[in-house]
Amino acid sequence: MKKLLQIVGPGLLFASMAIGTSHLVLSTKAGAQYGWVMIIPIVLANILKYPFFEFGVRYTHVTEKTLIEGYQNLGRKYLWLYAFITVVSVFTILAALYVVTAGLFMNLFKVSNVGINTVTLALFAFISLLLIIGRYRFLEVSLKFVVSILFLALITTTIVVIHKGQVIPIADFEAPKIFNEVGVLFLIGLVGWMPTAVEASGWVSMWSMEKLKSLSEKPSLTATLNEFNLGYFLTALLAVFFLIIGWMTLYGTGTELSGNAVLFADQVVSMFTLHIGSWAYILIAVAAFATMFSTCMTAHDAVSRVSLDVLAKLYPTYKGFTIKSAFAITVVLLAAINWMVIALFSGNMANLVALATFVSFVMAPLIGWMNLRTVTSDDVQARYKPSSALRILAYVGMIFLAAFALYYCWIILI
Repeated sequence: MKKLLQIVGPGLLFASMAIGTSHLVLSTKAGAQYGWVMIIPIVLANILKYPFFEFGVRYTHVTEKTLIEGYQNLGRKYLWLYAFITVVSVFTILAALYVVTAGLFMNLFKVSNVGINTVTLALFAFISLLLIIGRYRFLEVSLKFVVSILFLALITTTIVVIHKGQVIPIADFEAPKIFNEVGVLFLIGLVGWMPTAVEASGWVSMWSMEKLKSLSEKPSLTATLNEFNLGYFLTALLAVFFLIIGWMTLYGTGTELSGNAVLFADQVVSMFTLHIGSWAYILIAVAAFATMFSTCMTAHDAVSRVSLDVLAKLYPTYKGFTIKSAFAITVVLLAAINWMVIALFSGNMANLVALATFVSFVMAPLIGWMNLRTVTSDDVQARYKPSSALRILAYVGMIFLAAFALYYCWIILI
């Protein structure tokens, strides 16, 4: 246990990054709109995507290279493909995360005299400063406290909700159909972002590399994978917690959860406290805000690191900045870009997020295949390659993701 605590890092950061919109927004909506049955796709998605994230941790630990370098070794076209996906993420993912977080902040602290653009700017500035000054070490240490608070708040809330019992449905309540166009689109979105997009395996790889640099002695592969597995299990468990809270407090009430960040935050906190009691306000508010704040911080750090690594591989001869200054510049640049996206395209944010969703879903099976090819390449010694069972699970996951991607394309494009 002592050794496990010493190497805690990438798994914790993965949990913090993944427990964002896929959990707070989608898991809560899944329970609120469709009930307990949505636990099936949530658990299924977490199981079938697991190999692709595990491969990133495994490859980096064994080779001391990032997955991005592994893609480069497969062929430069794969590196360009991942670069394209990263560019789409740069202009969409952070903007969407920060808007939701700003909405939660405005609700929690009853901020009404300033606009959401101002709040997002303050969040961008504050988190950028934390990342530049503290870098990986601060991120890891601070998130140990944030995730602990989040877990305690959520497990307490879940226990209270279960003890209180399910809310009484309204008269003539009719459960919505899952297998119509609206239901299937929601199901695809839930599966696609649960626990997170497959390309985030590159992010976990970057954190694994940073963790290796910070350790005086390299741990065993088993210990490293155990740490990641703990974070991954925690991620899946909290998704179930959010689903239970949404199901027990909102299912059958006829409440439509808003797509507006501020209104959504108000609905979540208000409806939960109405069912549980006003005393629970602080639990819900802290859990929700901690969820999104930690997600913003980890995603901002990850996209910055991955962007730098991709650029370094595409243009290896450019030596314009030191690594430290390049990271700081990238963090600030991404903050500025995404704040401008929010300020200039707030009315079209849904379209931008839809673009990111489309790219992530279509590319997911291909990224999964690239991860499998990378971890079974000659870079990895035979004894460290994934087991046959894990490879079979990866192939099943690729088929699963490909089927969802094709159906998603059919619905969107036809």
